[in-house]
Amino acid sequence: MTDVVKLVPCEPGLLTPTELRTLFLFEKLTEEQLEWIAAHGCTMHMPAGGVVCREGDPADQFYVLLSGTIALTRKVGQDEVQTVRTEQRGVYMGATQSYLRDDGVLRTNQATMRALDDADFFVMSAEDFGFMMREWFPMAIHLLEGLVMGMRSSAAAISERQRLQALGALSAGLMHELNNPAAAASRATAVLRQRVAGMRHKLGKLASGKVPADRLDALVELQEEVIEKASKAPTLTAMQASDREDELGEWMDEHLVTGGWDIAPVFAQAGLDIDCLGDIEAKVGSPELLDQAIHWIGYALETEQLMTDIEDATGRVSSLVNAAKQYSQMDRAAHQWIDVHGGLKSTLVMLTHKIGDGITVVKDFDRSLPQIPAHPAELNQVWTNLIDNAVQAMNGVGTLTIKTYQEDDHVVVSIGDTGPGVPEDLKKRVFEPFFTTKPVGQGTGLGLDISYRIVVNGHGGDIVLKSQPGDTRFLVRLPLTEPSSA
Repeated sequence: MTDVVKLVPCEPGLLTPTELRTLFLFEKLTEEQLEWIAAHGCTMHMPAGGVVCREGDPADQFYVLLSGTIALTRKVGQDEVQTVRTEQRGVYMGATQSYLRDDGVLRTNQATMRALDDADFFVMSAEDFGFMMREWFPMAIHLLEGLVMGMRSSAAAISERQRLQALGALSAGLMHELNNPAAAASRATAVLRQRVAGMRHKLGKLASGKVPADRLDALVELQEEVIEKASKAPTLTAMQASDREDELGEWMDEHLVTGGWDIAPVFAQAGLDIDCLGDIEAKVGSPELLDQAIHWIGYALETEQLMTDIEDATGRVSSLVNAAKQYSQMDRAAHQWIDVHGGLKSTLVMLTHKIGDGITVVKDFDRSLPQIPAHPAELNQVWTNLIDNAVQAMNGVGTLTIKTYQEDDHVVVSIGDTGPGVPEDLKKRVFEPFFTTKPVGQGTGLGLDISYRIVVNGHGGDIVLKSQPGDTRFLVRLPLTEPSSA
């Protein structure tokens, strides 16, 4: 097949009204109407392999097949996908919406039409076909215009509503995620204030007591040594920590430390053992001072642990804010070269609350992937739709697998779930606008349609569904180079 459009000169007047009546489009028209069509149309012959019209070109001709076989194809990424193959006489293509009022929208061919063998067409210009429809069928045109405009308006309104709902859900999830570390930091700060007050009180008792200056200096030095040792101590399991608490509590009981069983968990959490308590006893030198020294060091350890908790909590808040900025692409160019992993990670953070504890997230990322040209905010919308669908398909329990890899000159992002899968008869419809398998009120049927248009139309890529029970994957293929439409 050739990729060159071969527009064979149109020959007017070769079809009579009687011949036009044999086409199902025109069979109910009057003789006068058929004579008008015959005068304003022409016949065109296209040799086998010729391109009659190309996808994306202005739709300025209306074609009716008279004989031969044609195929319609659409561009998906770098591939040509055949959508229709027919030899049915009377099928039509081209300027099929030229009768709609001029709304400023450039009407283009939605597919490429090729002649698979020698084919003949009856052809009318878009202007003549539009004039004929508006003049002869005004009521039908009003109905069709209402249908088209209504669908556009509905799609726009529902799409906007879906965006707002998604934003609300993400905001609620983000607020929930922010509340946890914020509350933890607040609790730790309140406890820290109590412990610092206790340290001041204990320091006052030490200073007012008859403690030799060298012992007091040794105690302060010992405090720093114990804190440093705690920072390097290995993390204990829950069972090990429990056993350590028992050992430390018994030691403190034997050495008459007041409230030893309350202090033992602090030392155990810090990873300290009986040998450390022995070092404290040896440096303090007196049983009377040991009790106050243990409490003093316990306060110091707990304040360190509380400050670490506050640092972790505020760090978590900072990471959530950064993820939100990354997700929304705040202060960034609309189109840029990106690493797809950044958007995937920020989307997962934003959806943490929705994913829940019952779903295991597996990230199989190829970190060697090159950057790609993209609109990152739009791709984040795609990741949100696909991950959200996967989570809902698993009903809160299963494994969410996100994998990235390179395939030829494309980066591929695979988002898979272990849900029940998509039935075979529905696979072809999942990208249709307004089609949804969710219960009424739980889905608009636009999420996958929007994702498809972002990936295919906006990025020159492709998105396909592979599904069987327990293994459903959406594969998003994005080109490594700037798409021709960019």
